[in-house]
Amino acid sequence: MSEGTLLIAKHEVANLLTIATCMDAVENAFKLQAEGKVARPKILGIPVEEGGFHIKAGTMNSSRHYFVAKLNANFPNNRINNLPTIQGVIAVCDAKNGKLLALLDSIEITIIRTGAATGVAAKYLSKNDAKVATICGCGNQGRISLKALMHVRKVETIYAYDIDKDQSKKFAEELSKELNVSIVPVDFLRNALNQSDIIITCTPSKKPFMFLEDVRPGTFIAAVGSDNEDKQELDCSLLASSKIVVDLVEQAASIGELHHAIEKGVTTLTDVHAELGEVIAGHKQGRISDDEVIIFDSTGTALQDMAASAIVYEKALAAKIGMTLNFGAWN
Repeated sequence: MSEGTLLIAKHEVANLLTIATCMDAVENAFKLQAEGKVARPKILGIPVEEGGFHIKAGTMNSSRHYFVAKLNANFPNNRINNLPTIQGVIAVCDAKNGKLLALLDSIEITIIRTGAATGVAAKYLSKNDAKVATICGCGNQGRISLKALMHVRKVETIYAYDIDKDQSKKFAEELSKELNVSIVPVDFLRNALNQSDIIITCTPSKKPFMFLEDVRPGTFIAAVGSDNEDKQELDCSLLASSKIVVDLVEQAASIGELHHAIEKGVTTLTDVHAELGEVIAGHKQGRISDDEVIIFDSTGTALQDMAASAIVYEKALAAKIGMTLNFGAWN
């Protein structure tokens, strides 16, 4: 009888996956993709009235060859009813024989791996001496994004903005103590943006709230919120005037900020400077001057899910964490 299928809960994932470890894994996964050592991942999205579902899947080699598929639901209004905005499950399979190795709660992995990509992008694309940052959207994604950023840049002042003012105040109070950094909640976003070297947007907005005139030369922007065709945080003129780096070009062109700029006719696929993996691998240059504005269009890829899930599964297996399930003949 072979090993059963591990069921790994949300709190177990959180205990097994640190942002620093995830950043290293995500950085390596992007590099491997650019080097052609992993297959390009796939996505399927299904919108519904109050939100949507998506499946992201791909394969990679870690200590063994994995296939990973994530089924996620994203319902922005859920917090009104005290439900998670994002929820779902990740299946980890042995890619050599198809065996179901683990089922993981997807909430923590989605949050952490998305923040990890933001941190990695900031490492390669923001100015080395960046001192001021703005976080737009002070929920879980904003929190982990700031923690990832603090691993790669010595930011001294952070402006926190959220349409829910209580959220931005809570964000500032809690994280300023935890990270030992000055965090200022703001009501007027434009003033904060004009002073920032780094801007991270992680909102469910369906209309742009950041424009070309809001951003000063040299700014790095991680646009995280747009992960379906209806979401948009940045005005198309801002993309048209900036250097664009994406996580996965075909995905950004269909569901990211890039999608809107292409649809409006102000940007084409040839205007995309690079995928992040190409910059990490040294195939393309990242920042070449302190004046250029660089946008990272982060739609969230199965590469990130695979890298994070492999870590969690292998650590859980080694530490004998999680509940073992048996599906009859499968095990």
